[in-house]
Amino acid sequence: MERVQFQQEQMLAELKDLVQKTLFTQAEIKQIMKKRTRFETALVRRIPKKSDFLRYAAYEMGLEQLRRKRAERLKIPPSAHSISDYSLVRRQFQIFERALKKFKSDVGLWVQYIQIAKREGARALVGRITARALQLHPNTPSLYILAASHELASHSPSSARSLLQRGLRLNADSVEMWREYVRMEMGFVEGMRRRWNILGIIPSDEMSTANKGKQASKDTDGDADADELGVSMEAKDTEELTVEEQAAERGGNAAKAARQAILDGAIVQSAMDSAAKALPRTDLFVALDTLIRTYPATKRLRSILLDHLYLLLQTTLPHDPRAIKLLATRKLGEITTDNTDQPEALLLVEALQHANEQLVSAVKASSTPGMDEVYVEFVETWCRHTSVDEHMVSFTEQSNPCINVTSQRQYLIASLHALARLPNASSRRRTGHIRILLAHPTTMPSTKTLKLARKYTAYSNSAEVWLARLDAEHACADNKGEIKSAWDAARKSIRVRLDTDVSDVQKVWIWGLEHWLAPDAEDAESVYEGLLKESMRESSLRIVHGTLLLRYASAVLYSSIKGTNANPSRRLKSIRHISNGYLPTAHVWSALFTLEAARSTNGNKGDSADSAVLEAVYEKWRGVDGVEAPLAWAGWLLDHGRGQEAMKTVMAAMSVLDSGERANLENRWKEKIDGIGGEGGDDDATDGET
Repeated sequence: MERVQFQQEQMLAELKDLVQKTLFTQAEIKQIMKKRTRFETALVRRIPKKSDFLRYAAYEMGLEQLRRKRAERLKIPPSAHSISDYSLVRRQFQIFERALKKFKSDVGLWVQYIQIAKREGARALVGRITARALQLHPNTPSLYILAASHELASHSPSSARSLLQRGLRLNADSVEMWREYVRMEMGFVEGMRRRWNILGIIPSDEMSTANKGKQASKDTDGDADADELGVSMEAKDTEELTVEEQAAERGGNAAKAARQAILDGAIVQSAMDSAAKALPRTDLFVALDTLIRTYPATKRLRSILLDHLYLLLQTTLPHDPRAIKLLATRKLGEITTDNTDQPEALLLVEALQHANEQLVSAVKASSTPGMDEVYVEFVETWCRHTSVDEHMVSFTEQSNPCINVTSQRQYLIASLHALARLPNASSRRRTGHIRILLAHPTTMPSTKTLKLARKYTAYSNSAEVWLARLDAEHACADNKGEIKSAWDAARKSIRVRLDTDVSDVQKVWIWGLEHWLAPDAEDAESVYEGLLKESMRESSLRIVHGTLLLRYASAVLYSSIKGTNANPSRRLKSIRHISNGYLPTAHVWSALFTLEAARSTNGNKGDSADSAVLEAVYEKWRGVDGVEAPLAWAGWLLDHGRGQEAMKTVMAAMSVLDSGERANLENRWKEKIDGIGGEGGDDDATDGET
C-alpha cells in the first residue's frame, strides 16, 4: 500500500488547484480521490490486469474532458498555466507507461498510447513512443505506418521514407506496408506538383488551359505586333548563342525533363517495381490498383501508373488466375463519361464483353481448376448486377430501338454453359452453371434447369455437382419422391477419394436431413438408423458416420420436439445401443456427455437417474479417451458437491495411464481446482463517472 500512498500524495497539488479555480467542489474532489485510490489499489495487485489500466486511463480521459468543458462554460480568464492544466493529461501518459512496463508485448496497447498522445498534440512524445515500440516490435507493419504518418504530419517526408524503407526490409511480405509506401510516394509527387504550380515552374505539356488561352490571344493581336514579333524572332534565329547560353539551355532542358519524370510518377513506378519483385502476389496488385484509382492525383499520372501496374502484373504473374482476371476486367474499373463522346452504357457493355472474351480464352487455354473458379466468380458477380441489363436496354433504346440485343446476363450464362458442356469441363464449371441458373430462374425454365442438372450428374461422381443437382431437385422437382430418389442416388454415387473434399461428402449425406426430412417426422429415428448402417459399409465413410451419430443424438435422443428424452432408462438403453450397434468416436461420446450434462443441469440438480446416465456415458468415453473423459466427469461431480467422488475418479484414471498422459491429467486437474479456488470478488474499479 506504500505505492498507493505515494500516488495519493502526488495528487494533492493538482486537486488543490482544481478547487481554487472552482472547477470542482470539495465533495467532487473526495469522490475523485476515492475512485483513484480504488484504481491504484487494483494496479498494485500481484498479477495486474490490462483492463485495470485501461479503465483507469478512460476515467482520467473523462475527467479531463469534464475539466475542459467546465473551464469553457465558466469562462475562466486566461492566466499563467498552473498544474491542473496539464496534470490530468500527464496522468494518462503515466498510466500507459506503467501498463507498458507490464505488457511490453501488447502491440494494441502501444497503438492506443500513440493515438492518445497524437490526440493531445504531444508530437515529441509520439516520436519517442514509436521509436520504443519499433525497437520491441520490429516485425509489426502497423507501427511503421503510424510512425511514418507522424513524420509526414510533421512535414518530414524524408524521415517517413526512411522509416517505411526500414520496415520493408524487415517486413517485405506485408501488402499493407507496400501500399502505404506507394501512397507516400504518390503524396510526394502531388506535393511537388502543387509547389511547382505555385512557383510557376510548369512544364510545357502541363500548361493550364488559361495559359493556352492567353497565348492564343497574343497570336491574334494586330499586324504591327505581328510584324514586330516576326522581326524579333528572325533576329533571334540569326543570333549566335554563346557557350554559356548553350550550357544554360541544356541545363534548363534537363531540369524540365527531370521535373516531368517526377510528375509522370518515375519515383512511384520505382516503388511499384520493388513491391512486385519482393511480393509477387495478386492481392498486392489489387491493393495498388485500388489505391491508384482512389488517390486524388491528376488523370495523366493515374493513367501512367495504371499502365505500369498492369504491365508489371502481366510480366510478374502471367499464369496466375487472379492476375488474368484482374487484367481482363481492367476496363470495367475505368468506365467514365468524362472526356468521351460514348455513353456510359456502351462503354460498360463493351468492357464486359471484352472481359468475358479474355476470360473464356484463358479458361480454354488453362488446365488449372483455379481458372474455372475465377471465371465462375466473375459470371456470378456480374449476373447479380442488375445495372448491366438496365444499361444495355437504355443504350439500345437511345441508339436504335429496332435492334434486338441479348441480355448481358443471358450472354454471360450462355458463355458459361458452353464451357460446362465441354468433355473436359471441371465440376466447378458445372456446379457454378447450375447454381447461377437457380439464382436467376428467369433466364431458363425450371424444367430445363433440372434436366441440365441431371445430365451433369449422369457422367460425374463429384460431390459438388451432386449437391447442385440436389438443390435443383429441391427447387424444381414436382414431388418429394423424386427428391428422395435423387438423394439416394447421390449417396451411392459419390465416394471418398484422395482428390475429394470430405466436407462435401458429408454435406451430401446430411442434405436430405435438412431439406427432405421434417424435424418432427415420426420416422426420423428409423431414417437416421438406416443412414448409420449404410455409412458403416465403407471404412472411408467413418467421418460421415461420426457426423450422423452426432446429429442422431441431438435430433432423436435429446430432441425438444419429440420429447423422447424424458425417460432416463430409455436414454441408457439408447447409449448402450449406440455403443454396441455403431462406431462412436471420442468426439461423439464427448458431445453426448455435454448434451446429457446440459439436460441434468436444466432439470433436477443431483438427480440420481441423470447422474447414472452421465456415468454410463463416461464409462464408454474413457475407453477411447483416458484424459478428457475423467476431467469432464470429475468436473461435473465437483460442480454438484461430490468432491470426494471426483478425486477418486481422477486417481483411478491416473492409475491406468502412462506417464505422459498421467502428468497431463494431473496438471489439468490442478488447474481446475486452482481456478475454482481463485474465483472471487474481483475489486471493481468502477465505471469512470465523476
